[in-house]
Amino acid sequence: MDYRSVYSLLSNDLKRIEQQLEEALQANSPLLKETSLHYLHAGGKRIRPVLVLLSSKFGNENNSLIHDVAVSLELIHMASLIHDDVVDNADLRRGRPTVKAKWDNRIAMYTGDYILARSLELITKLEHEEAHRVLSHTMVELSLGEIEQIRDKFNFDQPLTNYFRRIKRKTALLIASCCQLGAIAAGAPSWIHRKLFRFGYYVGMAFQITDDILDFTSTEEKLGKPVGSDLLQGNITLPVLLALKCPELKKEIIKVPLMKERDIKKIVELIKSTGAIEQSMTISKKYVQKAIDVLEDLPDHETKYMLKQMIQFVVHRKS
Repeated sequence: MDYRSVYSLLSNDLKRIEQQLEEALQANSPLLKETSLHYLHAGGKRIRPVLVLLSSKFGNENNSLIHDVAVSLELIHMASLIHDDVVDNADLRRGRPTVKAKWDNRIAMYTGDYILARSLELITKLEHEEAHRVLSHTMVELSLGEIEQIRDKFNFDQPLTNYFRRIKRKTALLIASCCQLGAIAAGAPSWIHRKLFRFGYYVGMAFQITDDILDFTSTEEKLGKPVGSDLLQGNITLPVLLALKCPELKKEIIKVPLMKERDIKKIVELIKSTGAIEQSMTISKKYVQKAIDVLEDLPDHETKYMLKQMIQFVVHRKS
């Protein structure tokens, strides 16, 4: 079994979740409906709903709340990406114009706000105090991560701790919440859903580091945006921070704010030549191992194997 088999086993649930996502974004305003569905129709791996579904199998998985939780968390993810594109002034995502590029910044911000509101409306069906504490904390941290990203744009002297804290807030905690809330919605014991939160946190850290590596090692066709886009937009990721330790290369990298898209390719190749990519991969693999170690503490269940397959997918994907 590999990750494709996992998706196949969950295909009926994922089809229903896709339908619910579509239904959730049926706004009365024609413009808001169009902008909301624009991002949904771009597709996606639906990793967060998959993790909700898998985590729910540690409890009573025959529970309609599980789909609502999966939809709600995917909507939060979608809203954060729309807001991200405004902050980063990004024109492409998944090979399609972003909401802000096709319409404008104001429309994009209101669209993100609307999608976020719809997600919160859905999650109210889950009557569990700890679940709402987890989600509210995650959303506060997500907002802080966005602010930190703005603060650290083109900050080539930021410490590594800034980066790890930022990806924890922007990515890892939401993935951790998917695992924990899926288990909570299914009525799993508290010790299990807390273990799954820790598992999801480590997966989320590995996921984002892999994402940041792919910005240098993948292709524009696979990424759906130009290679090196993160750096060109001022987002200083782990490969860059590690490459900056080379004084000669740092002199070149700090010129990035003055560069055009066509000039970034040279910097990308220079960063790849330093070993920063390999070092970043090593750190990502350490988070993967931590996630696997947490899984070993969970009850024997076929889901553990499926979660391991999802980890491998996260770190070995090409886009």
